[in-house]
Amino acid sequence: MTTAKPIPAVSFTTARTGASTNANALGMRPMQERAYNKRGEQYLLIKSPPASGKSRALMFIALDKLQNQGLKQAIIVVPEKSIGGSFADEPLASYGFWADWVVKPQWNLCNAPGPDEEKVDPSKVKALGQFLASEDRVLVCTHATFRFAVEALGVEAFDNRLIAVDEFHHVSADPNNRLGAHLAEFIKRDKAHIVAMTGSYFRGDAAPVLGPDDEAKFETVTYTYYEQLNGYEYLKSLDIGYFFYTGPYLEAIEHCLDPTKKTIVHIPNVNSKESTKDKIKEVEEIMEYLGEWQGADPQTGFHRVKLTDGRVLKIADLVDDTDPARRATVLSALKDPAHKNDRDHVDMIIALGMAKEGFDWIWCEHALTVGYRSSLTEIIQIIGRATRDAPGKEVATFTNLIAEPDASEAAVASAINDTLKAIAASLLMEQVLAPRFNFTPKNKGPLPDFDYGPGGYEPGKTNVGFNAQDGQLHFEINGLVEPKSPEAARVCKEDLNELISKFVQDKTTRERGMFDEEVVPQELTQVKMGSIVRESYPSFSDEDCEAVRQHAIAALNLTQKAKSLAMDISHAGDGQLRANTALIDGVRQIAMDVRELDIDLIDSINPFQAAYAVLAKSMSEATLKQVQTAISAKRTKITPEEAKELAVRAVRFKKERGRLPSITSTDAWEQRLAEGAAAFVRFKAEGRYV
Repeated sequence: MTTAKPIPAVSFTTARTGASTNANALGMRPMQERAYNKRGEQYLLIKSPPASGKSRALMFIALDKLQNQGLKQAIIVVPEKSIGGSFADEPLASYGFWADWVVKPQWNLCNAPGPDEEKVDPSKVKALGQFLASEDRVLVCTHATFRFAVEALGVEAFDNRLIAVDEFHHVSADPNNRLGAHLAEFIKRDKAHIVAMTGSYFRGDAAPVLGPDDEAKFETVTYTYYEQLNGYEYLKSLDIGYFFYTGPYLEAIEHCLDPTKKTIVHIPNVNSKESTKDKIKEVEEIMEYLGEWQGADPQTGFHRVKLTDGRVLKIADLVDDTDPARRATVLSALKDPAHKNDRDHVDMIIALGMAKEGFDWIWCEHALTVGYRSSLTEIIQIIGRATRDAPGKEVATFTNLIAEPDASEAAVASAINDTLKAIAASLLMEQVLAPRFNFTPKNKGPLPDFDYGPGGYEPGKTNVGFNAQDGQLHFEINGLVEPKSPEAARVCKEDLNELISKFVQDKTTRERGMFDEEVVPQELTQVKMGSIVRESYPSFSDEDCEAVRQHAIAALNLTQKAKSLAMDISHAGDGQLRANTALIDGVRQIAMDVRELDIDLIDSINPFQAAYAVLAKSMSEATLKQVQTAISAKRTKITPEEAKELAVRAVRFKKERGRLPSITSTDAWEQRLAEGAAAFVRFKAEGRYV
């Protein structure tokens, strides 16, 4: 018997201020105005959620660069052809701007025949070359077309032009990433302008998007999820949860697929264990569950499925690629601008690798994804499909349908890793949805435009301030190390979620944090996060590394702690946050609960405590016990890298307390420091350090 049970992870209720969609006299929404104010920058990085208007922001910026900054042409680069529609003609003048956005049909290469090419298409490379030699101003193409054109024409062919890269997280500093290598060449030549745009706040894998030196050249514009969602006019809440199921997913999907909601279903990759290995049959079975197939519409290619209540659903199948003409018809119908605001145009989309990033269907209420996704970036992008604001759409939901490990399985510890990846995604989403953090040492003083509660800012106390206008928090933390270099300060301001992403998606860190009963929290918060920071920013001084580490752990742990407290404060009855002020209430509760909020206290919190509590409610006791036993059994001895980090911490311990850490101490962290220092001396004597 197939079973499925829901596990709520994140619930965010919006303030519905309408600010996100209010336009100024030039027709720009807040994010677009913020980006446009930086239009004079040669290198601009826009970090902004899906549906915040990045495409149109680029149009405003590109037109100014072409008209007022002397650039010859603008080349818009998107990851796949379906996203090219986001940069189609737009009558910006009708909204108050001084020009319209126009792309001549022959220069929108995303509309040219053929699939999304990963092999060179000589005709498109030739077309791009012809464009560069023309007097026309704007071209749109895929990442792949652009890569092949650069290889054929050389970076110098693009001098004095704007290169705008959409979905910038596809770029990587990895030398095997060709687009990343080309951009590094453009930056080195320094004769083109680059605007990079992404809806993800982290890459989602181990490779950075840009090297530190190149990234430092970019001016960053950040518009947070907190600002975006609170500024909506219609959407009241975003709910993110998981269904753990046993048996075939096609039997479990009925528990979480609601045909009354506009839905995108992403079926599992054919190589995953969840897949039946017959993707076309899976789509057929989903439609059979929904109702009786009534044929396909000849104009759109959408399947028509009659429900038991008599309604007929229109379903777009983006999985079946056996008939290129039919697939092209479906894609064309989905991108048809005449139906962009037509809620009844389509009811459900079933996809595999498509309809993720950049896919604009404002009516989507539910994104249902089967099987875990290895990339947290991909999960964030899928969630973004449901977070667009639309009339009558009050609730957006993301559901991940995941197979529950069986305690009888021999490899249960390995199988549960899929579940832990889902939990890691929820931890990161909590971080993305939280207000932005500003950390300063105690008694540093108040920040402008921050509310510190009824008593105002009080010197000598732990102060917590909130700026409601742009969703920022100010924490005073005793013992906090401040960044010294401008780049470290930028990381503390802009890139904490990148570090948190690397931390929560590390398999060993997750396992130990949730299942190793002997783990000392500081091994995770100090040793592991310290190692991640140094690997990410090798040129940073020890003091800057420690400052960045403290800021990242403070952001992660205070969000988790505040969320737990807010659950009690909000009295929701189901353990979920129900008001966008609840997190702030939880933060202020932290200030009342402790006389001094210090970094040692923050470091002593296991970041995975709350996640384990959720897991313990959903998993059987037998499964949890088996996983704990397996994790404990494979716990390794101190590695040379860990020993070096622990030795550094032991030196700091001696400076602070005037003595070395003791191996016989009753404090588990002091014991671990002593073990690490001894191991470091041993490894050094053995010549393990160069």
